Amino acid sequence: MKYGESIHVATRKGLFILQRASANQWKIVGTSFLGDPVTMMLDDPRDGTLYAALNLGHFGAKMHRSEDGGKSWHEVAHPSFPQQPDEAKEKAPSVHQTWALQAGGPDEAGTLWAGTIPGALFVSHDRGEQWSLIESLWNRPERSKWFGGGYPDPGIHSICVDPRDSRKLAVGVSCGGVWITEDGGDTWDIRTQGMFAAYMPPEGREEPAIQDPHCMVQCAANPDVLWVQHHNGVFKSTDRAQHWQEIAAVQPSVFGFAVAVHPGDADTAWFVPAVKDECRIPVDGKMVVARTRDGGKTFEALREGLPQEHAYDLVYRHALDVDASGERLVMGSTTGSLWISEDSGDHWHALTTHLPPIYQVCFASD
Repeated sequence: MKYGESIHVATRKGLFILQRASANQWKIVGTSFLGDPVTMMLDDPRDGTLYAALNLGHFGAKMHRSEDGGKSWHEVAHPSFPQQPDEAKEKAPSVHQTWALQAGGPDEAGTLWAGTIPGALFVSHDRGEQWSLIESLWNRPERSKWFGGGYPDPGIHSICVDPRDSRKLAVGVSCGGVWITEDGGDTWDIRTQGMFAAYMPPEGREEPAIQDPHCMVQCAANPDVLWVQHHNGVFKSTDRAQHWQEIAAVQPSVFGFAVAVHPGDADTAWFVPAVKDECRIPVDGKMVVARTRDGGKTFEALREGLPQEHAYDLVYRHALDVDASGERLVMGSTTGSLWISEDSGDHWHALTTHLPPIYQVCFASD
């Protein structure tokens, strides 16, 4: 099966696998963890191993691994904070959920990265059997300024590994800015120059450690280019986060959560605009995907096949994905709708409208 012809859908009540039967015809061919919230999954492109992170509430956060395409799973370790001395246990933090999973570089077999709520970064070098806290980021003094957006605590939701050098990572924190390491996590630099936070008083709007990037992606063919869907705008960097440029041409709104970038063309990116803050629904009740093909100078509002009346779907930050060709996209919503586009977003087709609320969609590596 070719890349992009299987889709993983992580939802509030389980993980679903769909396969392409024909043009715009996809079938659910597998389910796992039915009834349980799957907050994040990873299809490791290096060896095809699947990982699923669950948030079981009272029973805690869990991690599972599958080596047979999701037919069977077994539990592995979940990221957790180091044991504290007995007298400090009452104040020790705990991981509420995994919010990001990312494979290490092609030269790092078995290495995985995980971002969590609260805002911590973990690494595993043995395919999830053990996890280590990246204390160099956790202990940064700026972390005292981080705060939660949609969740009570800040969280790490985006991890971008530079394909040219596996020791170079970019990490997005909500609300805590964009952090860069050049040495595998030994040292960190916060890079938000050009971003601003409209929700802060004027004197604090450019404070780096309170910026709220909702999602950050990098172009596979040009990893120096990063796109961010921020709480109050869209920002782009062409120099690996040294500087950010506000992209104000997005219509009908600059607010949203999801962003995807064409893997071979850094100037092509997609967003899903919405009404911000308390409302968080599509603008005017119409589902729209905004696409730029010129680096953000202009945008098209793509509507064909999407509901244009009484639509109340919100697309979460991990619920939009583009395949390796850059032509096929998949998008899932909080109302359980799942759409596919075979032509870069020009036309959309609803695969289903009755899944549980969708947290994440991703094309399988196959």
